[in-house]
Amino acid sequence: MKFSQIAAQLYTVRDLCTSTDDLARTLSRLRAIGYEAVQVSGIPESISASEIRRLADAEGLKICATHEPGDRIRREPKAIVERLQTLGAIHTAYPYPSGVDFKDVASIKAMVSDLDAAGAVLREHGCTLSYHNHAIEFLRIGDETLMDYIFRATAPENLLFELDTYWVQAGGCNPVAWIRKVAGRSPLIHLKDFGFGADNKAFFAEVGSGNLDMPAIVETADASGTEWFIVEQDVCPGDPLASLGISFRYLSGLAK
Repeated sequence: MKFSQIAAQLYTVRDLCTSTDDLARTLSRLRAIGYEAVQVSGIPESISASEIRRLADAEGLKICATHEPGDRIRREPKAIVERLQTLGAIHTAYPYPSGVDFKDVASIKAMVSDLDAAGAVLREHGCTLSYHNHAIEFLRIGDETLMDYIFRATAPENLLFELDTYWVQAGGCNPVAWIRKVAGRSPLIHLKDFGFGADNKAFFAEVGSGNLDMPAIVETADASGTEWFIVEQDVCPGDPLASLGISFRYLSGLAK
């Protein structure tokens, strides 16, 4: 992993990006921390893709990927392509299977089929679609997990993966093992550490501050062809920019 491959997920700082001026200040602070790239997510739709691109360009920040609304990905993949082209990015990810009934196999299969088809459209236009997991994908369906089914039932050229290390662990699986499974099919990874407190509850931790074997995760992902190592922390104990700074400094020690 190179320094230039470390990115910040803007969803982490979503509360600091509610207006154009706020977004500009936040991007500037991220660049000052040392980040050279960002993933666009959690930004109000009132801020246009062209404006986001302009502000990122002004700070010398690469837009490495996005998250887009799940229904829009499934129903309007060409619109996603147009947005990515405006942002100057090629990667996006399906963020969460909202509206999917996990007790209904037909509902699950419809989602997977739609994503495979949408991914084909993006691929035809030089873009990629990845699946971003939470813990629910490790629900068992017969002899396999839903995540296994998504992996098996989609064409590898159509649907890639954006593994989230925290949620793989929360789902009871091994992040390193899953990185190996999706090798060559995972251009993006969300680095999020798994902390555990005295209250007997798990929490989102800054990268390097939790219990995950981050050196092994980064090394395995790097060897597996991952292009972007994206720091995401859903909830931070204080200033999310401070948390992103802690994660960046830790990852800088692992960079080549």
